[in-house]
Amino acid sequence: MKDGGRNRLIWLLKPAELALKGDNRKGFEAVLKRNLQAMLAGRKVQIILHRGRFYVHAKEADRKAVEDALDRLMGISGWAETNSFPKSIEEVLVACVMEGKKIRAQGIGTFKIEARRTDKLFPFDSYALRCKAGDAVTEAVPDLRVDVRNPGAIIRIEIREKAYVYSDARKGLGGLPVGTAGRGLLLLSGGIDSPVAGFLMATRGMGIDAVHFHAYPYTSAEAKEKVVRLAGILGTYCMGIRLYAVGFTKVQMRIKERSPEPWATVLLRMAMMECAEKIAQMIKCKCLITGESLSQVASQTVENLACTQSRVALPVLRPLIGTDKEAIIRKAERIGTYGISIEPHEDCCVLFTPPRPVLRGDVAEACGLYEALELGPLIEEALRQCETVKCGCNG
Repeated sequence: MKDGGRNRLIWLLKPAELALKGDNRKGFEAVLKRNLQAMLAGRKVQIILHRGRFYVHAKEADRKAVEDALDRLMGISGWAETNSFPKSIEEVLVACVMEGKKIRAQGIGTFKIEARRTDKLFPFDSYALRCKAGDAVTEAVPDLRVDVRNPGAIIRIEIREKAYVYSDARKGLGGLPVGTAGRGLLLLSGGIDSPVAGFLMATRGMGIDAVHFHAYPYTSAEAKEKVVRLAGILGTYCMGIRLYAVGFTKVQMRIKERSPEPWATVLLRMAMMECAEKIAQMIKCKCLITGESLSQVASQTVENLACTQSRVALPVLRPLIGTDKEAIIRKAERIGTYGISIEPHEDCCVLFTPPRPVLRGDVAEACGLYEALELGPLIEEALRQCETVKCGCNG
């Protein structure tokens, strides 16, 4: 909608958890603004922060770019395109009637008014605003009735430095701005779970980089490209991702040749963890992130998880550990990774899975088997040949 009649659109953004940050709030707000500016780089937009609200001003030509960015911006609980005008009750009521006509034209038959008056000098309090606006809308649009319990639409009024009226509020991703909680290295496969794990850590403010292990020629070039595309989608939420593609064929063949077959997956996961930690330390990531969910597969029993993380000192974050598969799938669909994840290009873990894997590995036994493999030189070789791909926003 237009800003006071000028040929500019305005969006109002509501920060999520930033209000809880006390004296640190300004730092979080600065990161949120910087992230949005980066997402909209090259666009002629203006981003204003005023008393706990962000406002984005842009032209009609940039509408899609702005709204796509707001749909992917971590740290806001909601946003809406809004009217903006000088504070007067007459202007507010006219704007509310316009919103009422708009929602009725959409086939909606019920509504309610929500009002918030930050400027206490405005002569009508929130209750009076709701009453006057509700009466004005029902008088102007007789077949639109008030329903405060289950409305088809909500017309919102905010009295701040200006008056704002809107009805098409959208839910944001919530959480904290990416970059306010350090960086983590995600072990990214081509499956459903790990992209969701990375996304969830990004909602907590963590910047994400990723490492992918492939076993060419046993895994195809398409399998690797699939992971690059997943990282690209994840990067649009995470302000860009550096993806480290590590060829692990020699490591896997050594495990296959020298270890008891039931232990193959656990030992491979141990090697991946060790290699991932080396990359994380090199690029200053403070933790590892995995898509593991307790007991979802044999390598994810609590005993086997203890084995796989026994080779690393960095914290291992598992945001999906208590999440069921259906919930993970719903989140993958929401963020746009699910369709790619289910493409039939299998990763190295799947191809080398033993028919009868160990279920409850002992850490001491696992470490003994692992040391006997003498994987250190092979891991170092894999690191030297690692490829780096920049993916997503600002990639």
